[in-house]
Amino acid sequence: MFIIYYILVLSIFIIAVPIFLYLSFKKKYNRSIPARFFLKNNPSFKNHDIWFHACSLGEVSSLEPVINSLTNRKIDISVITQTGFKKAKEVNCGDVRYLPFEIFLPFWITRHRVLVVTEAELWPMLFYVSKLRKIKTILINARISDNSYAGYKKFSWFYKWIFSNIDVVFAQSEVDKERLKELGAKTVYVGGNIKADMKPIVTRKYKKPNKRVIVLASSHDGEEELILNSLNIDGDLIIVVPRHPERFDKVAKFLLNFTKKEKLSFGKLTESEYLEKDIILCDKMGELVNIYAICDIVILCGSFKDGIGGHNPLEPAYFNKKIISGQYIFNQKVLFSMVENIKICQVDELKNINLDNLKETKIKQTKQMEALIQEINRIEI
Repeated sequence: MFIIYYILVLSIFIIAVPIFLYLSFKKKYNRSIPARFFLKNNPSFKNHDIWFHACSLGEVSSLEPVINSLTNRKIDISVITQTGFKKAKEVNCGDVRYLPFEIFLPFWITRHRVLVVTEAELWPMLFYVSKLRKIKTILINARISDNSYAGYKKFSWFYKWIFSNIDVVFAQSEVDKERLKELGAKTVYVGGNIKADMKPIVTRKYKKPNKRVIVLASSHDGEEELILNSLNIDGDLIIVVPRHPERFDKVAKFLLNFTKKEKLSFGKLTESEYLEKDIILCDKMGELVNIYAICDIVILCGSFKDGIGGHNPLEPAYFNKKIISGQYIFNQKVLFSMVENIKICQVDELKNINLDNLKETKIKQTKQMEALIQEINRIEI
């Protein structure tokens, strides 16, 4: 299996080299792609103790409480994205690297005592080579959504090979546990989701205006139009926070046209930190938590159009905010089950919701990381 898979990914890599070269000139990828696919400024780790691998900013942030609890351990972090790399540099750890593409891992991976991988980062070479290096492998926050379950089953033979190289799996729920075992996972525990232990940190304090503040959080293409056309804007301040920064300009054009049509005022957060307009575009990264801290209602996006599967409700719930979500939350069911009083609706039902009657949310479960820390600490330094 190893030889067949390696030849396959090597062939894909050779074919895709022109694409990688093209993407490497884009700002979003100008560091991650050269590092991952050409090993630019991306040497192997030194021989350390614990190696955490996460995809992007959210996963790295969720690991921070775990890392801070592992005192007297030498910790390295690998990531996929540039935002993840930047966040990992802020965490109290040793070396930070981009995880190279599969073909490089047999020559890149060095000896650690344990490898902890978050969620859906099921890179076959990562686990296979780690086991060859006699590294204990742990997968955390593991889940298989309803939408992806059928796809996993079609390639169950492939996932059985991957899971044969994973020592311990922490599933998010009992349903996930049974699905993972069916796919070949051996030792599986229900560990919940370590994101429940994340405490959002406010880095900037905005002055709350004397009116209700509604946030469209982590919006995706088309959601701004759907929601604003369905929402009763009655003297409220609306702050729109797109999920991806490359959409800032496009969303700004839409909001400018929308506010002109509706005779509302429009502004950008980069132009003024005073929240004095009717609709404001948050065109700065890293401000969502700061906005959660002063808002009244969060409309959690990525859930009003099928395909995304929702976003993490724990951050706004940490501030006990009133939360409205769309119905498409298949990727976040476990996290939603941890929060009380979220209002779930279809987008055309927004105009019929009495916003004054919404209840404040509350997180029901915490301390999901204890079992993971115990598992890691079983491995002697």
